[in-house]
Amino acid sequence: MSSPEQWTHPEPGAGPAAEAAQPSPEQVIAGLRATSEGGEELTQLLTPEGERVHSSQFDPYIADIDDEALRGLYRDMVLVRRADREANAMQRQGQLGIWVPLLGQEAAQIGSGRAMRKGDMAFPSYREHGVAYTRGVDLKEVLGIFRCTDHSSWDYKEHGFHPYCIVIGNQVLNATGYAMGQKFDGKVGDDNGEATVTYFGDGATSQGDVHEGFVWAAVYDAPLVFFCQNNQWAISEPTERQSRLPLYQRARGYGFPGIRVDGNDVLACLAVTRWALEECRHGNGPVLIEAFTYRMDAHTTTDDPTRYRLSDELEEWKLKDPIERVRAYLARNGGADHEFFDQVQADADAFAADLRDYCFNMPEPPPERIFSNVYAENSPVLDAQREEFLSYLDGFAAAGEH
Repeated sequence: MSSPEQWTHPEPGAGPAAEAAQPSPEQVIAGLRATSEGGEELTQLLTPEGERVHSSQFDPYIADIDDEALRGLYRDMVLVRRADREANAMQRQGQLGIWVPLLGQEAAQIGSGRAMRKGDMAFPSYREHGVAYTRGVDLKEVLGIFRCTDHSSWDYKEHGFHPYCIVIGNQVLNATGYAMGQKFDGKVGDDNGEATVTYFGDGATSQGDVHEGFVWAAVYDAPLVFFCQNNQWAISEPTERQSRLPLYQRARGYGFPGIRVDGNDVLACLAVTRWALEECRHGNGPVLIEAFTYRMDAHTTTDDPTRYRLSDELEEWKLKDPIERVRAYLARNGGADHEFFDQVQADADAFAADLRDYCFNMPEPPPERIFSNVYAENSPVLDAQREEFLSYLDGFAAAGEH
């Protein structure tokens, strides 16, 4: 595989021989696609086979993760995956309008989510169900979004988890402004400082909002972690259609550090996010994390991934499953037994059954609900619109009586 340094044009006057030595566009694309293994600079602490890889830089950030804590991370991932699969099935059964799967991205979300503290704020896109879970958000409240009866009804200040954002990349601008506010309010500068994490996918890096966020966060040293879950497919577009360089290297152009982490390694995601948050808490400006992972399911339940990617690719990534590598490590090192794994699965099934029961019996909100919480205080214009709308609906009821 050619290195990024080799993907350059010959110096002026270098001659035909030098030009011939340059890689063809096809070779460049092949080199980019070869990043499916993550590249030499991939930070990994737990291999797909469940073997521990030690790092002098990042081991200190997971010094508190003993077998008990690792069992907790394993349980988090299993419960979140089971809930995700249940929601996916409920959409197929007509209970949800749409669902956005997170299958395969559990480690990136649980690891980074557990790295945050009480005073931190997360700005998600629409796939961060695992992060929501780590921030104490009841996933029943998430279901309302995809049943089209609610929109992020949790208290975002209490949970430190902003409402979901459907517009691609827009949450990055919101997060940048929030992090700038943390800086202006003097909430950074020591170990007790606050920080913000914003989540987006590889496709969002082609949106202007993300780059504007990079600019503003950089020039104001905002305490913001840009967490890119690179699942390698922006719906049907692979990463090489969007960038000639690995995404984490883009941070260099804006003047702040970027790092690539194995997004299927919950220990590495936890450690690297803790490191990045520490940098931000101390006023050292933003950090870009590229969590190199893979979307094991469709982009959403309206998508058919078999139309644009090969089954061989999917089978290859099944061998890098984020949950199985933790299970292998715990089992091999005596950190858990079959009784523990069976209990976690039973807990996950009960968790999913509770979600299912709630979804099937979810009450339909009254029509006037759409006028609630639009503004801090009602206005005459909004009140008039509300009355006109309800009167319009009453007209249908009256017609049905005759």
